[in-house]
Amino acid sequence: MYDFDTIRNALYDGEFFLEYLPIVSLANGRCMGAEALIRWRRDSGVIPPADFIPSVENTPLSGMITYWVVDTVARELAEWLRATDDVYITINVPPELLGRGGLEYAAEKSGLIDVSGKIVLEVTERGVPDQLGLDALARIRNDGHGVRLALDDVRISSAKLVIFSRIDVDFIKLDMAFLQELAEDSWHMDKIAGLSDLLKASRVTVIAEGVETEAQVAKLKQTGIDLVQGWYFSRSLAAADFLAYFAENREHPTRPTSLELNRPKVSGDSLS
Repeated sequence: MYDFDTIRNALYDGEFFLEYLPIVSLANGRCMGAEALIRWRRDSGVIPPADFIPSVENTPLSGMITYWVVDTVARELAEWLRATDDVYITINVPPELLGRGGLEYAAEKSGLIDVSGKIVLEVTERGVPDQLGLDALARIRNDGHGVRLALDDVRISSAKLVIFSRIDVDFIKLDMAFLQELAEDSWHMDKIAGLSDLLKASRVTVIAEGVETEAQVAKLKQTGIDLVQGWYFSRSLAAADFLAYFAENREHPTRPTSLELNRPKVSGDSLS
């Protein structure tokens, strides 16, 4: 773990950077957008988010880093967002920031407010915010900006209507453990059909995370899940590489290229 001052100094010294993990349509293989993921480059190499994000949560750094992410997304991808229809970028948001006004201010100052309809804010299921945050989410849905909401790290056992009655979300992102459950022998066609019916009834777009194999893709197609992300399609990419991937993928939806397959794995993504 890293202490507060070390992480704050790293932010001021420009050691953080973003990569973008493509989100792909399961129906046709087209790239629909990406999730913005924070990285920390030090002399010793790239530090996994799991090694520093826990030290950031519920501290002033959570706001500082999240606002930096908003600024960086605006600098790297705002032009693409303005010029491209039917795409979006998802940004992880610590629940303690919701309802405090900083996110709207950061979006306004960065210019992302102009493309707010293409921004998806992610909060984790385990971090469902307090009432002030819930009220803020309701305002976001109704203030005309068009920002969309995603509930991240959802376990299929808890993806019930009680969740959606508390937060009116546009997306749910199924925890990677879901793919392990899906691979079990107990997942016969009747259970898959039941899941498909549940997802249709929820009226949200579902994203499966951590997709890595052809077999997973085949089973996911049976469930009626809409979108996927994972190394089967692409690893996280620098902004320029993501834009190149997007351009190629929109024209010729396909399996991963050597560009993505040769990138190192980074574990422990959360917050951003």
